[in-house]
Amino acid sequence: MEIWINPACSKCRSAISLLDAEQADYTVRRYLDDPPTEAEIREVLARLGLEPWDITRTGEDAAKELTSWPRDPANRDRWIRALAEHPILIQRPIITADDGHAVIGRTEEAVRSVLRS
Repeated sequence: MEIWINPACSKCRSAISLLDAEQADYTVRRYLDDPPTEAEIREVLARLGLEPWDITRTGEDAAKELTSWPRDPANRDRWIRALAEHPILIQRPIITADDGHAVIGRTEEAVRSVLRS
C-alpha cells in the first residue's frame, strides 16, 4: 500500500496515524517532493474510478485558470497535465491498496476501507 501525502496536511497526518495504529504495511510518497507522472495520475484515477477534476483542489491559487476549463473527455488530458505540473492541486491523501483499488483518505472510514481489502 502507498499513501500520497503532504506532511503539512492534517488529513494526511490523521490517515498516517490510523495506518500506524492498525500496524498497516505502507510506504509514504511525499507527492510534492516526488510528483506523480501523467501516467501515474491516470493509473490512480482508474483505481479511484474518478476523473481528474474530481481530485483537483480548486481552492489552490494554481487552480484559478482550471476552474473555467470544461470537465469533459475532450479536456481530460489537459486536466491530467495540470495535475502533473502542479501536484499541489491533487487532493490528498490518496491511498493505493495492494488489491488494486484506491481511496482519497480524507475520512477515517475511507482509510479503514483500504485496511479491509
